[in-house]
Amino acid sequence: MRLKDRSGKEKNEGDPIKKKTNGHRLAELLNISPSQGMEAVIKAQLIKGVLEALKKEELTHQELAKRSGLPRSAVTGILNGSLQKVTIDRVLRLVEAVGLVAEIKLRRAA
Repeated sequence: MRLKDRSGKEKNEGDPIKKKTNGHRLAELLNISPSQGMEAVIKAQLIKGVLEALKKEELTHQELAKRSGLPRSAVTGILNGSLQKVTIDRVLRLVEAVGLVAEIKLRRAA
């Protein structure tokens, strides 16, 4: 995957989305604001937990939709990585639907 930094210089670092990254780094890679980067990372971490629980419990997207009260198409989109227009409250509904609790840890920026 080829990305450009804020200056427009092209970067080729493999697939940074598949690597563990923080919100500030993601923001730099995608040329978005740091807060948008942090939000994307938080959503991705929550969705990863939902996917792991979904696999462990052998639930279908339809069953998760019923538990969460979300449309099945929305559940499928979220779990397939579509983070655009996905709100934290929808992701948290999925977290709750698989019986998980989200905890947040804050630290000083480097």
